[in-house]
Amino acid sequence: MNVYPFEIRIGGFAITGYGIMMMAAFLMAGWAIQLDLRRRRLDEDYAADIVVAAVVGGLLGAKLWYMALHGGPLLSRGGLVWYGGFLGGVAAVLLNGWRKRVPLLFTCELCGPGLALGYGLGRVGCFLVNDDYGVPSSLPWAMRFPKGLPATTVADLSASGVSFPPGTDPNLVVAVHATQLYEAAAMLAVFAWLWHRRDHRHGLGWLFGCYLIFAGVERFLVELIRVKDDRFFGSYSLAQAVSVGLVLAGLYFIVRYRRAAPQAEPAALVPKTG
Repeated sequence: MNVYPFEIRIGGFAITGYGIMMMAAFLMAGWAIQLDLRRRRLDEDYAADIVVAAVVGGLLGAKLWYMALHGGPLLSRGGLVWYGGFLGGVAAVLLNGWRKRVPLLFTCELCGPGLALGYGLGRVGCFLVNDDYGVPSSLPWAMRFPKGLPATTVADLSASGVSFPPGTDPNLVVAVHATQLYEAAAMLAVFAWLWHRRDHRHGLGWLFGCYLIFAGVERFLVELIRVKDDRFFGSYSLAQAVSVGLVLAGLYFIVRYRRAAPQAEPAALVPKTG
């Protein structure tokens, strides 16, 4: 199956599928957080604060991470790395929570399901722009991206470290794993699991720990079949190294807060009456 980038052109301006899904990811994650705040009878405006901080911090972090790896100007249109965006977004959201006197663990707990939802939708955007695909595959659902970023030609895949038999036509478009959709399906399932466990009886931070473990394991595994050119640790990628860190942090959270008593809702988010 050949898949081409989704794009809407209005005059000289182009709206990509990636841009549309990134907007949807932030909005839907914010909506999930708002619903959780409503369930807790807390100030729902905090959801908007989180989304704004995540957008600004996430875009800046993604760009800075890309620049650290590949160089390039800060204000260019391309060059965004998910882990840089994740770290930048987390830093900005936590800083905003500190500014509003919301406990760090409560903010983490609140954001866990929304992070999974947003990531899953964001990966659909990667599919629509034909980026972040996997290695060649003969499976029935494998897809070809003739105009991908880059295209899945023998020449482009070879430049990323994929080996082909000598004499293979460099212009041949090859079918590959649609790892973007694998990740989208996995993280939407994680969101559903986390969403139905918001009423857990563990301490604040336990649910966020579960998110970190799922996110780290998912990304580590999908990297095994992704086309990557940043193998800094032998056959392992930088993303896998960060994934291990996420899993370790998640294990700390669930062990540390498994038997902790549930904490009261933060006073800073209790709506004022009268």
